[in-house]
Amino acid sequence: MPTPHNEAKKGQIAPVVLMPGDPLRAQYIAQTYLQDVEPFNRVRNMYGYTGTYKGKRISVMASGMGMPSIGIYSYELYKDYDVETILRIGTCGGYTQDLHVSDLLIVDSAWSESSYAMVQSGDIESIQYPDPKTNEILKNCADEQGIDYKTIRIHSSDVFYHEDDSAQLEAMENGCVAVEMESFALFHNAKQLHRKAACLCTVSDSFVHQEELTSSQREKEMDKMFVLALESAILL
Repeated sequence: MPTPHNEAKKGQIAPVVLMPGDPLRAQYIAQTYLQDVEPFNRVRNMYGYTGTYKGKRISVMASGMGMPSIGIYSYELYKDYDVETILRIGTCGGYTQDLHVSDLLIVDSAWSESSYAMVQSGDIESIQYPDPKTNEILKNCADEQGIDYKTIRIHSSDVFYHEDDSAQLEAMENGCVAVEMESFALFHNAKQLHRKAACLCTVSDSFVHQEELTSSQREKEMDKMFVLALESAILL
């Protein structure tokens, strides 16, 4: 049964979904890595595709930007389309000296000042977690592929343009070393619906160094992360 945001029919979406923020990134992954690709969603240009990777049926769908957006799409994928696992594959900004552009991060927890979890279900926890077994698969696959990564706590923020640095300082006080805008809501939805979620992020810009990926690079030049997500999805 289609939803207001997803025109897919039951059975068109695989149990494992890779979820970048950018619809064009979803399109790139599907066209570059998947075989026998079939589109399942174009509502609001939030592209979704299902195909196979090394014989494994996998879907890729964009989430849009921010917790309200990924909150809608991930909830519907879990609740209405019987998706078991969502792997977010996104970008983030580095807060610390030891993070540089193109570094690959495996998120082991997401801290947020957001009210998303409280409003959605009364959950007052400011830290949400990915599925630990899925994270172990990501780490093992990275080791087998010889892919360098760092395991970190991330700041999931509702606000992109802050008027001061108080939010960053609070996040760093709570152990965050990078910032994005989606993982907290994704992890919360997975917890509430007894599903699985994990997050890979590529550092796209830095609050410390004069480094930044272009929009084109963000769309197409994060293949290390895409390959790790796809190789891990085979085992999910």
